[in-house]
Amino acid sequence: MSEMPKAYESAKVESRLYNLWMEKGYFKPRIDYSQKPFVVIMPPPNVTGELHIGHALTASLEDIMVRWHRMKGEPTLWLPGVDHAGIATQWVVEQKLAKEGISRHDLGREKFVQRVWDWVSKYRSAISAQHMRLGVSCDWSRERFTLDPGPSRAVRQTFVNLYRKGLIYRGERIINWCPRCQTALSDLEVQHREVTGNLYYIKYPLEPVEKGEFITVATTRPETLLGDTAVAVNPKDARYRDMVGRKAVLPVIGRRIPIISDEAIDPSFGTGAVKITPSHDPVDYDVAQRHGLSQVNIFNPDATMNENAGPYKGMDRFLCREAILQDLQRNDLLVKVEPHVHSVGHCDRCGTMVEPRVSPQWFVKVAPLAAKAIQAVVDGRTTIIPERFTKVYLNWMENIRDWCISRQLWWGHRIPVWYCQHCGHEAACIEDTPSCPQCGVGPVVQDPDVLDTWFSSALWTHSTLGWPDDTEDFRYFYPTTVMETGYDILFFWVARMIMMGIENTGEPPFRWVYLHGLVRDEKGEKMSKVKGNVINPLQAIDTYGADALRFAVTIGSTPGNDTKMSAQRMEAGRNFTNKLWNAARFVLLGLESAEAQPDSGHQPVEDRWITSRFNRVALKVNALLSEFQFAEAERQVYDFVWDEYCDWYIELAKVRMRTGGPSPVPTLVNVLEESLRLLHPFMPFVTEELWQRLPRKEHDAQSIMVSPYPAGQESKLEPAAEQEMQTVIDIVRSIRNVRAQLRIPLDKWMEARIYSKDRHSELSRHIPAVETLARAKPVSFHDLSHRKAPGKETLVVVLGNAEVFLPLAGIVDLDAEKKRLNAEAATAEKYIAGVEARLLDKAFLSHAPAEVVDRERDKLTSTKDKLERLRSLLAQLK
Repeated sequence: MSEMPKAYESAKVESRLYNLWMEKGYFKPRIDYSQKPFVVIMPPPNVTGELHIGHALTASLEDIMVRWHRMKGEPTLWLPGVDHAGIATQWVVEQKLAKEGISRHDLGREKFVQRVWDWVSKYRSAISAQHMRLGVSCDWSRERFTLDPGPSRAVRQTFVNLYRKGLIYRGERIINWCPRCQTALSDLEVQHREVTGNLYYIKYPLEPVEKGEFITVATTRPETLLGDTAVAVNPKDARYRDMVGRKAVLPVIGRRIPIISDEAIDPSFGTGAVKITPSHDPVDYDVAQRHGLSQVNIFNPDATMNENAGPYKGMDRFLCREAILQDLQRNDLLVKVEPHVHSVGHCDRCGTMVEPRVSPQWFVKVAPLAAKAIQAVVDGRTTIIPERFTKVYLNWMENIRDWCISRQLWWGHRIPVWYCQHCGHEAACIEDTPSCPQCGVGPVVQDPDVLDTWFSSALWTHSTLGWPDDTEDFRYFYPTTVMETGYDILFFWVARMIMMGIENTGEPPFRWVYLHGLVRDEKGEKMSKVKGNVINPLQAIDTYGADALRFAVTIGSTPGNDTKMSAQRMEAGRNFTNKLWNAARFVLLGLESAEAQPDSGHQPVEDRWITSRFNRVALKVNALLSEFQFAEAERQVYDFVWDEYCDWYIELAKVRMRTGGPSPVPTLVNVLEESLRLLHPFMPFVTEELWQRLPRKEHDAQSIMVSPYPAGQESKLEPAAEQEMQTVIDIVRSIRNVRAQLRIPLDKWMEARIYSKDRHSELSRHIPAVETLARAKPVSFHDLSHRKAPGKETLVVVLGNAEVFLPLAGIVDLDAEKKRLNAEAATAEKYIAGVEARLLDKAFLSHAPAEVVDRERDKLTSTKDKLERLRSLLAQLK
């Protein structure tokens, strides 16, 4: 290869290496029926926009798994794809049309859908290109789109199968309705937000009206009284026992409605009497079903008032509220208004306040499907990680409601049901039908609605592999191995995939579910463009490199927990790539200048130590990866490479190069090469670039990504060598700490007398290393049994296997140092007292932002640690 640059330049490396991997076909798995494959199906990002930092976490975690299993020699498939994102995509294109001064209705369905396809074809490839920038090793030849012909046929096949089993039906039920998108929403597509509104107390006259009796109800939505069909109280509420069965008169409208009793009513809410609006409240709808009440819909699809609203017809719902309140006040029917905080549903896509509405929609009867999906998790065929989400999953599945799958949109999988205009027959068909399959003569009209986006997503693990056809991919790669995704879509997607996978194939779609958390900013807050705390992955790659970004998003992540992201983390990732680059550069320069030496058969202890440590770390990393502990595995590799290999072994090797002895270069190269392979799944680009520069044998793999992953060999563990070198490291570190704490200049050498419990003669061979690395001279090792009392002004550092005597006379003014250290300790004590008092202050804890409180706690911990070190050093100086 070309001469190695002094610094790692990620921008010049990444695209070149990615193109190499693609050209060589390394991402494509071989089908080998003698081996079980490792399969991950990528959660398809929405086609609507650019990747965000959450996608970077998903892609990095999945790539860690995929690269590890590929290097283990397993046939490995990572299948990528993109979701058509029905409501989200239609919303984006409608916004573009609005800027042109037209609506989708002006274009008509066919032309509008073509406009969406034009937009999708323009932006779909951008998602793939952004994933490539991250270094993901997907099989792009198998990339799928949820509206591709294959997945589309799988959608129709599933719909028709469920329809014929009676598990898909059309019924009039109360659903969530978005007035802006003008479509039904599933419960999971509704975001509930705490809203500060009002609780209105309204008097409903009782019949006979001339008696002047009233029942007072409390409501947050006075405009919906126009759709009331009853007033309800709890049967145990003695205040209203005599009113049950009487009639009340609806204010403004004058409609007579019954007073009923129902257990669902909370006597402690408001007055204990509530209005029942079956068409616009899910609880009221259930009450109405039990009592046979009529339903009165008062809203148009755009949430303006319809003909049932009487004099308020045509008004916006919120303007109607103000008008009704004025009329109630004028008629002395508004008793009082109280501030009230309550939860209000909003459209997950556009943010509009949702209206519960009784509407004819298509539903999946979920309970029979859920029962099998529950059993798959209970019996261990599918395991959820972390385990605590199993209980959440089971609780939700056991209380699941029928799934509303129809959407009043134009973009998406159109519902495959046709209605005969002649005989009225309704037919669900896999292929488009030109005429009625019942009467054979009547023209047919297809249902105008499309399916919920999550319906096609629920089939993703098998529709992408060719189902319902019996393809080789489906036979070999299904069921898949791991579904890795965010815990926030456990119900949106994962649960539905398990239900549909079992229903369509008879087997759960994956063996493991790995749930990662959300990526938050450094303060723990959710990222949003409004807050200005969003990290753009592509900009981060441009600044820090893909490996640094991958390191930053994964190093602190644990299953099911949110992780904090900051520029400091990405800087740490870049620093690591630079550290690795510089270490490799030193090794390669040493390799060029090294002279061939005969093998003496004797390997120095530091070589055996670093080899043993590498194998111990490799064993641990493989165990952690098999347990899905990706961040801890990455930390183990990081600590080994940075601390043990770079900071200790390379420095020890430099000493040996200067003082003579067997060349450390072979061990430097071997451990570096194995370390690069160990690190590769986490940081693929820099490891490949460096690996390509190392000497290889003819039979070696041509790329690090298809070379064997280091498994670690127990036969190469040498506890004695590890213990000996750990003692040396502890000695050097202890002398360095004393120099730092007492501010001893580097040009001042310190004497060090070291007394060890055993092996002092063997430790003596490390005198050159201790002298060089600790700036100590002379250095001597002695048997601990010959230990003498320390002389005056001698500091003693007690270690696990040794005691280090450091004479300080003529080097340090001990009295001045004691005075300085005592002053620092006093300052630390004062600071600790202040912070502890603040953290006990209830007013501070209740008013200060959470990140401020956390910061104070972190400072308290670090200052306590500092005080402990100061006290320890002062004790030693005495």
